[in-house]
Amino acid sequence: MSTTKNIAILGAGESGVGAAVLAKKQGFSVFVSDFGKIKEKYKAVLEAEKIEWEEGTHTFDRVLGATEIVKSPGIPDTVEIVKQAQEKSIPVISEIEFAGRYTNATLIGITGSNGKTTTTMLTYHILKKAGLNVGVAGNVGDSFAYQVATKDYEYYVLELSSFQLDGIKDFRTDVSILLNITPDHLDRYEYKFENYIDSKFRITMNQTEEDVFIFCKDDEAISTILPNKKIRAKQIPFSIKELLEEGAYLNSNEEIVFNHINHPQTMSIHDLALNGKHNIYNSMAAGIASKVLDLRKEIVRESLTDFQNVAHRLEHICYVNGIEFINDSKATNVNAVWYALESINKPIVWIAGGVDKGNDYEELLELVKHKVKALVCMGVDNSKLVEAFGDVVDVYETSSAREAVKLSYKLASKEELVLLSPACASFDLYDNYEERGLEFRKAVREL
Repeated sequence: MSTTKNIAILGAGESGVGAAVLAKKQGFSVFVSDFGKIKEKYKAVLEAEKIEWEEGTHTFDRVLGATEIVKSPGIPDTVEIVKQAQEKSIPVISEIEFAGRYTNATLIGITGSNGKTTTTMLTYHILKKAGLNVGVAGNVGDSFAYQVATKDYEYYVLELSSFQLDGIKDFRTDVSILLNITPDHLDRYEYKFENYIDSKFRITMNQTEEDVFIFCKDDEAISTILPNKKIRAKQIPFSIKELLEEGAYLNSNEEIVFNHINHPQTMSIHDLALNGKHNIYNSMAAGIASKVLDLRKEIVRESLTDFQNVAHRLEHICYVNGIEFINDSKATNVNAVWYALESINKPIVWIAGGVDKGNDYEELLELVKHKVKALVCMGVDNSKLVEAFGDVVDVYETSSAREAVKLSYKLASKEELVLLSPACASFDLYDNYEERGLEFRKAVREL
């Protein structure tokens, strides 16, 4: 239990305000500082809780007078106030670390470059259907800290980004899942893939022999690095390429085989609610976690069959004159787009663009050659996309979701598909991928 009495919170978004509410409940002195503008809904919470806050600036003396700082994941370690805190040996932690101190719940943590939200919501769906007292947090729903402060869940399913994991010290999950690691957010990791890989593996660093680590055996980065990592947790792999004595694998009959202790189970991939190779992996990971928690076969099967996918992840919007529109706004990196293009079997007008995060588009070239009819760029600076694909496909430039949708509709024909799958962050035009997805959805419905 922390003896901290004076907490400063950097960032007043979902995680920051949640951490502030929890700190106040623990009896700490709390000050919230946001260099940007705080949304009205979060101001209302801070006012209701009588928590001091500031916006548009950081008062250095006030923040650096804290005995501990909780930093929102979107703030890099390179900003001046964080560097000064570190120079003064003031601990700077994530909201996940802070919240983890004040709950005795069983924690299932899920990370990876792609599929985190889907696997998190699928795992939550299974646990909820099994009747467990479970919350879902991390990068989805109300923040982990806010729920620890206001709820009394016995289980949490947590979607954990690399940024959140960078700020942990003692945080520990009972069950951790590592789905995949492909280059992403390299601008935050000195453009070194190995730094990003190490960040993802932090999910295992405090696990003990009593805990479980579930991972994709087919992922090149994971399989390369894993032998060099000292992981104390029990390791359970999943694969669609090889048979496994324990874990989950795909057999020659297109069935997932779950092998765990005394609970073997087989399920056809054609019965899964989610389509595509990437979702076989996601279903395997969630299924193994459910087996580890000793949930009934019938619950696991039923849940993997009736799950509804999350918004902004390969979300079918509608057909307009025979043209299908798909919202994959959550695909903010190259690998996520690869999965989207790979899963579609009709000609695609692809909408992409935004804030590039050090992307290498090379791995998309073959898929784009064979599947993409036209690329519609949507961003302030589309030069990297134009350079990467200009010799492969017709490329057009737009600067808003509405403009991109109108042009894509003209370019597409009946029985073809318009796919928003940006490969980039949204911050040049929108606050986040949700806002971008909502604008896309609205523009489609206005056609």
